[in-house]
Amino acid sequence: MSKRDEYIAFISNIKTIFPTISDEQRKGLLRRAVQQYDISVDEAVDILYASGLVIGQQVDYFHVLGLSISEFENRSEEDIAHCVRSAHKKLYAESLQAGGRPRADGKSEAEWRTVLNQASDTLIDVRKRKAYIDRFVNSVSPVRELVLDQEELAHEETVTNTPLNDLSSVPIEKNGMVYIPPGEFQMGSDEDDSPEKEKPAHTVYVDGFYIDKYLVTNEQYKKFVDANPQWNNFWMSNFQFIMRKYRDSDYLKNWFKGKYPTGKDDHPINWISWHAAMAYSQWVGKRLPTEAEWEKAARAGFVGNKFPWGNAIFTENANFNKRVGETTPVGKYPANRYGVFDIIGNVSEWCLDEWNSKFYKQTEKNNPISGSSIERIVDAYLRSKKHRVIRGGSWNSKVHDVRVSNRACLAPWKTNSFVGFRCVMSIDS
Repeated sequence: MSKRDEYIAFISNIKTIFPTISDEQRKGLLRRAVQQYDISVDEAVDILYASGLVIGQQVDYFHVLGLSISEFENRSEEDIAHCVRSAHKKLYAESLQAGGRPRADGKSEAEWRTVLNQASDTLIDVRKRKAYIDRFVNSVSPVRELVLDQEELAHEETVTNTPLNDLSSVPIEKNGMVYIPPGEFQMGSDEDDSPEKEKPAHTVYVDGFYIDKYLVTNEQYKKFVDANPQWNNFWMSNFQFIMRKYRDSDYLKNWFKGKYPTGKDDHPINWISWHAAMAYSQWVGKRLPTEAEWEKAARAGFVGNKFPWGNAIFTENANFNKRVGETTPVGKYPANRYGVFDIIGNVSEWCLDEWNSKFYKQTEKNNPISGSSIERIVDAYLRSKKHRVIRGGSWNSKVHDVRVSNRACLAPWKTNSFVGFRCVMSIDS
């Protein structure tokens, strides 16, 4: 691969994680092109422009909805909200009727509806609208117009061969976890074959967080039960079982006398209750993901896809539909764009949220979670009795049940062969 192609691939990876970058980050990418890839500034500018990377906020939400800033002058907030909602409703309905036809701007209709939702959310909220207008009026010019000054480049320090984390204040990978950047995404599905519990598709904002690259394995869970024998599955003279209300009689069913099946150290833990998964998560200083965090990590920046990579699934993508007939080693199948393995298939994953089939019809837009706050659920998990969300489908699931929008639930003390978990960690942790 030529140096130029390596740089293009690098920029493509950047766009996957950071579709919008600051001007300082743009300059860093141009410096890297010159100092690491022996590419001229002009050529690097062309590559950045062709990649579609956005420098600052460039989307005109007024134009998106067919409105103008002047229309908002001297009008009440009630009138403004009505104006925005009417415009949004009309354009959203037209987009749904358009089906899958290609748009002239290169976006899919699903992507366009996400932009419509973002525009509506921003312009209706007073604080968001004012902040947006301030940013937009003073927005940075397109990337082609932002040419790095040659003297500025000459006086910059040499760029070292660092990974993508030079574009963020946090590492992209840390201790077996990958970083999921903050931002909005389209959660749920409006597809005809989607059940009501997945509707409506709606725009959600989630703070940045870390998520385990791999599902928690038998080997990892064994370390936990060795350190916390009350969570084992057999009687030990000096310890009592964890109470039955926290796990059913099938808990760790495939283990024998505290040992997992031979040769399955790197298989995901299964036959595990929500309470047990919560206990493990706290032991390692993490927690279970919220349903919104899980879906954001699963979608990996795509909009409207049925699966983490597109709208079709094949046997080489994941362990599903009883093709293998049991769990497989974690990481056997390709990761998604965020670097998360087995996000669908192999085993379904416990989430933090209390189950609510109508949650999407009443959910908060920022960091939604059903049942209570993250802190309260974590602190009082042993008192939780209501069903909990599971996501992702398993080795046993049909195609329809491994879609990224699919939702299911299970009582928190129940276990079975196709439910496991992985952990997340908030940035401030």
